[in-house]
Amino acid sequence: MQEQTVQALAPGASLPAADTRASLLAEVDFKWLMSGQGWWVDTSRFHNDTSYAEALLKLALASQSFALRECAALLQTQRLQPQTSHAGL
Repeated sequence: MQEQTVQALAPGASLPAADTRASLLAEVDFKWLMSGQGWWVDTSRFHNDTSYAEALLKLALASQSFALRECAALLQTQRLQPQTSHAGL
């Protein structure tokens, strides 16, 4: 007989906002799409070094990969909006 495992939030914890989750997923996609092109992303630096992030986004926007260009455009738009706080990748 199979048992089902149920995961619950810790007391006092709440789910992150939908836009925060979407932003985090876009960053994860970006990291994997970049690695697929042979480009490694230092996520900590991506969050803390504006010129590094802009250079990576510029590189991604010039990529032949449509998915990477689309993801980079989304991240670029998100970076122009007010920052939301979330854990790194």
